[in-house]
Amino acid sequence: MIVAGIGCRKGADTASVIAAIDAVLAGHSLDRSALSVLATTTFKKDEVGIFAAARKLGLEVIVVEVTAADEPGGEDTLTRSEISLAIAGSSSVSESAALAAAGEGARLLGPRIIVGAVTCAIATSGASA
Repeated sequence: MIVAGIGCRKGADTASVIAAIDAVLAGHSLDRSALSVLATTTFKKDEVGIFAAARKLGLEVIVVEVTAADEPGGEDTLTRSEISLAIAGSSSVSESAALAAAGEGARLLGPRIIVGAVTCAIATSGASA
């Protein structure tokens, strides 16, 4: 399973979300067809741009609960945003969401990327890691 975790500023549009997804995929020499799902946190569950991007890409969005106290494999996130931690309760919304959605044994392919108002990180499940 390959998961694109998405974080964004409030109101990020569909095109920006897709641009971030494409950028992180290109950085890992992957194409869109490699993606299994998108993921975000409950803090971003009302972001229309994320869900519209998923529909456009033909993917499901998994919404996960992530807080600073229980980030899945908190030591496994590669970046830390104090702003994200203060506002969303996660040191990296995109990395934490990707790891949580990919499940036990998941790993990040690299640090999140930032494209405008959107962050995106790719995680693989334990089975494909």
